[in-house]
Amino acid sequence: MAHDGGRGRRREALVSGVIQMTARGFGYFQPDDGSADWFLPADAMHGAMHGDRVLVRYAGNGRNGPEGEVARVETRAWSQVVGTMAGGYVVADDRHIPRLLVSEKGDDRARDGNRVVAVIERYPDGEHPMSGRIVERLGRRGEPGVDVLAAVRRFGVRDVFPGAVLEQAETLPQSVTAEAAAGRIDLRDVFTVTIDGPHSKDFDDAVSFEALGGGGMRLGVHIADVAAYVRSGSVIDREARLRGTSVYFVDRVIPMLPEALSNGICSLNEGEDRLTLSCLMELDTGGNVVSARIAETVIRSRHRLVYGDVSALIGGDPALRERYADAVPTLLNLARLQKLLYARRCARGSIDFEIAESAIEVDAQGRAVGLAPAERGVADRIIEECMLLANEAVARFLRERGLPGLFRVHEPPSGDRLRELNAFLQTLGYGFSVAEGAQPRTLRRVTERASGRPEERVISRLLLRAMQRARYDERPLGHYGLALSDYCHFTSPIRRYPDLMVHRILKWHLHGQLTPARRARLHASLPALAVETSDAERRAMEAERAVEDVKRCEYMQGQLGETFDGVISGVTGGGFYVELDNTAEGVVSLRTLTDDWYRPELRQYRIVGERSGRVLRLGDRVRVQVARVDADTATIDLLLKPGYNTKRIYNPARKEGRRHGGQTRRKGARAKQKGKA
Repeated sequence: MAHDGGRGRRREALVSGVIQMTARGFGYFQPDDGSADWFLPADAMHGAMHGDRVLVRYAGNGRNGPEGEVARVETRAWSQVVGTMAGGYVVADDRHIPRLLVSEKGDDRARDGNRVVAVIERYPDGEHPMSGRIVERLGRRGEPGVDVLAAVRRFGVRDVFPGAVLEQAETLPQSVTAEAAAGRIDLRDVFTVTIDGPHSKDFDDAVSFEALGGGGMRLGVHIADVAAYVRSGSVIDREARLRGTSVYFVDRVIPMLPEALSNGICSLNEGEDRLTLSCLMELDTGGNVVSARIAETVIRSRHRLVYGDVSALIGGDPALRERYADAVPTLLNLARLQKLLYARRCARGSIDFEIAESAIEVDAQGRAVGLAPAERGVADRIIEECMLLANEAVARFLRERGLPGLFRVHEPPSGDRLRELNAFLQTLGYGFSVAEGAQPRTLRRVTERASGRPEERVISRLLLRAMQRARYDERPLGHYGLALSDYCHFTSPIRRYPDLMVHRILKWHLHGQLTPARRARLHASLPALAVETSDAERRAMEAERAVEDVKRCEYMQGQLGETFDGVISGVTGGGFYVELDNTAEGVVSLRTLTDDWYRPELRQYRIVGERSGRVLRLGDRVRVQVARVDADTATIDLLLKPGYNTKRIYNPARKEGRRHGGQTRRKGARAKQKGKA
């Protein structure tokens, strides 16, 4: 009986999961149970495509770890292809998907260069190409708004609410009546504020702070009671479940709920009574939670505050302190609490990833006109720590009472990816390694050591690659990255369906409505809902990233010939990637390095000059020039500028004046993986 590296799977057993393809035809299988990825050779795909949900048969252990073979495609990820017309084919925007042969049926007005949507009529089978017909023309390549529309279609984002959903939303009240507030804890006299981004319109969380005797504190995290308006099984609820999450593009939001709810009665607008589900926590002087209560409440937010203003106010801005004089004590207390909570989080080993997010500025037509790293001030950190604490408290509440729930889980990193991280750490002379099964605080040591160093962002990327993807599960399996045994998503029911489901379970419990029959239905349905909402989150993240990549390229098209500083973020057989300080990323091809013959040493994450011994290594700071930008493929070609920082290594080939190995392989691929708490 064959096993997959001690995991105990029989060769004949079929395992369910999702395929992640590479541009070179092979792929990786991500099992639903969160275990390590399996390698899938190109000849083992059997017509399966990127993103398909499949059943895979274990085929043994290879050089790349567990290997498998696709036994059956359960669910196709793609029923249509979004791409650009070219010579009778649709070249897909997603380079993992093969091109589609256009049949004579369909829209015959599409021309080369048009962005189109084509329905797949026949999937590839090894003998025939994928084929289908054009059903929608999106516009000409490069037209304003076509990039976002293409992402919406490509990732199956539902961008239009059915009429029945809008009609039901219009019947909902737009103010809180005395009847609706009856029986709830009245917190309208408690000083409560929202703190959000300057362009936000849906405010689903508010916070309050009260000092208690002996140095204790009461922190209130008040979340919009969406479940009070969106009934389980209603047409709005069914549509919200299909969407799974709101999608946040650079220039617009596609909400999970109709605006009458998301921006209306559910939004915790300044000066308006709102129904909330509150997590009321009492903390000691060290920021430890002494007790937590979940209750239906009604609040009235005193101020709609913006992150930047709050950070400036806490920093001492006199004008803002005068403008929000009544909020100053609360905000200063929250700032002090944030430091306590962050110190506790660091002490238990919670991992911080220093990955620069992009702040992309667009004009009225949606074209990118500015690009810089997004700034995070003290106000952002206040809200982050408050929400993390509430999510933990609610998850503990569910687990301790044996309640069903949807938990946010994050499992320990795989051994293979930790070995990759270790290899890089050794090249930097860090002097310690991360063993499989290591506690989160061990990985935190890595981030602390890298803090402020040129390789900091690269190490954060490698750490993220080593991590499993955070997902939803009906079991409270804990969150490795946060170093928590209890965690769920509770604080964003306007934009995430799992949060709404957690709210419903809490409310049924509070009202004594978790009958044995309802519990049985929940236990039967939650596993499928966990997979469903995890998939929806993944699609939304991919859609958001796709548009951001295009927008970054769109901005960089105006920077042709300009010089930028950056850090080497990836090394491949054909060159190396550079993440610019403005967060754009491009590639330097080995073909453009004319001062020497460079060979890639992928295991050492570097390229080495044969004659000079010069070394360019992952994490090195370099200066580059923008040579070419293609927004359609989201690629930026860079040229390395003279005077880059290099080191030398001993190279025996230098003395003999020869090239090592004759020619350098120039094909390679960069692996990316991102996650969210």
